[in-house]
Order: sequence, then structure tokens, then C-alpha cells
Amino acid sequence: MRRVFALAVAGLVTAAASGAEGTSPEPRQWLERMTESLASLQYDGLFIHSAGPQFETMRIVHRTENGRSVERLVSLDGSGREIVRTAEEVHFYMPDRRVVLVEPRSDDGSLLKALPAPGPRLDALYTLELRPGHRLLGRDVRVMDIHPRDAYRYGYRLWLDEATAMPLRSEVLDGHGQAVESIHFTQLQVGDQVDPRQLQPAIDATGFQWIRAGGRAEPRPVAAGWLPRRIPPGFRLVGSRTQAVRGVPIPMQHLIFSDGFASVSVFIEPASEKGPVPPESTSVGSANTYSTQVQGHVVTAVGEVPPETVREIATSLAPVEADPGLTAGPGSPVDR
Repeated sequence: MRRVFALAVAGLVTAAASGAEGTSPEPRQWLERMTESLASLQYDGLFIHSAGPQFETMRIVHRTENGRSVERLVSLDGSGREIVRTAEEVHFYMPDRRVVLVEPRSDDGSLLKALPAPGPRLDALYTLELRPGHRLLGRDVRVMDIHPRDAYRYGYRLWLDEATAMPLRSEVLDGHGQAVESIHFTQLQVGDQVDPRQLQPAIDATGFQWIRAGGRAEPRPVAAGWLPRRIPPGFRLVGSRTQAVRGVPIPMQHLIFSDGFASVSVFIEPASEKGPVPPESTSVGSANTYSTQVQGHVVTAVGEVPPETVREIATSLAPVEADPGLTAGPGSPVDR
């Protein structure tokens, strides 16, 4: 839940498309089946989400209505936070803060954002391996390993149900092959009709503060903005926006980088007048953050990528002068 909320608030984006040549078609077909099953099947399940030392039991309910998926994800431990995705919006219920965050819906996939999806640049960045596995939840499974071709991305291991290609278990792997984050279903019902009432939040939001986030980042001229001097291979700038922050007179700039598979958000804000702040890095499961000070601004990069990736992106950014021929937005070719 922590990770799904963080992704939504930061506006991280991913791309989904068909594979390219270079990978055996069978693993790619299984990955495509998994993506389709997550988006189109009716299912209700309990799973354990682990990130570093943190464990959380969660329930996910998914159904389709008029050709679109609707979904509810709820934490059964601690905070009791919930995410409800309607046909048009995503509602984040945070009872510990008495806040409901509302964002426009941006895709038709699943809220299980930790799982990879096929993309046009998949073969250039990863290799896929498929093999038989042991049974899980009484079901035969295939095990898929997704190996990154460099140190700037995590690897993945998926246990896919033979019958439906639903991921019964998934792990995010570091460069040593160790799991830094995982999802493991303990109960899963697939194919049964899901009662629409199960999609309603259990939280009474009476008296909560409702916050509506802005729409998707749009291309815009870069005026007194920031761009990277260098960037990890395969990553591109796919979104740029400014965000007003309460108590800060100058809007914060938000940049979104993606390789079509993993994403990194960068936030740039004026530094405090108290003096330079030393670089700082934090890690929770697969999520890493690196913050540093650059030319009177604090630059913070966060994403579900290895520490080296957020550090290189954060330290590569620099302010640029207005340039009518330079546009920051989806598809900007700045990975030079």
C-alpha cells in the first residue's frame, strides 16, 4: 500500500505495448497473458506484501464493468488505507490522515503496479526465461525470470498460474538476485462473479479533506526549467509539470523519467536559507530515494529502481535557459 500510494501521488507512469524481436515468443506470450488477466478477469484475493522488514496483508477485488476494470485495494493491517478505482478516477482513502486523494485514472492495468508489463523496449533492457515450477495454492505454475541487462534496473521473478497466467507470487530482485520486495497470494478466487458492493470503500469519509490532483503531465516549453546532462541508458523524460506547495512561494517542478518498464520521479524545490544540505539516500524495499542540493535547489529522485539509478538522475540535473525549440513532455528524447 505504501508503494502504490507513493506511485499515485508522484504520478509515476509506465508504458505497455507489444514485445520486439530478440526474446523467445513463449515467455513474452506468458507476460502478455498475465497483463491481460490482471486487467480483464474477475478476482478476489488476499496477499502479503513485503518490503524490506515491513509486511502488510492486503485484499484486492477486481471486476470489469462495461468493458473497463474497477478495483479496490485495502490494507488489512495498521492504517486501513484503501484505494478504489472507478471507471474514471482513483480514490485514495487515508483514515490515519483523514484525507481522500482523487486522481484521474490513467490506464486500464491493475493496481498491482509492482508487476512488469510487456513494452516496446523490453528486449533491449531485459532477457526473459521461463521454466516449470512447483505448485502454489494447489495450482500448477510457470516461473518466469526477468533479468535486467545492466545495473540500472531491478530483476523480477514471477510464479504464473498455468490456467490463467495470474501471478500467484512475484519478487523484485536486486543485482545479487536477492528479493527486496515481494507479493505472495495466500487466497485467490478467479472467475467468480464479484459483487459490486465489494468495490465500495469500508471507510466512512465523512468530514475528511478531499484533495483533487491535477491531470496527466502535458508537454510544455522548458522555461527556466531543469533537464539532465546525462541519464541512465534506456530512460527518457516522459512527463513534466509544476506543482504548488503550501508555504513555498515558488512552485515545485516535477519530472518523470521512464524506460517503459520502471519509472523515477524527480522533485525540484528551492533550498532552505539555512545552508547546504548534505546528500541523503534512503531505501524501503525496492523503493529508493536520493536527495541532493544543486545551485540553490533541493533535487529529490524517487523510484522503484536500484540506488545507483536515482542517484545518477538526481545528480545529472541542471537548470536550463528558456529554449523555444526544447520541449519537456511525453516522448522527449533527452536520453543523450
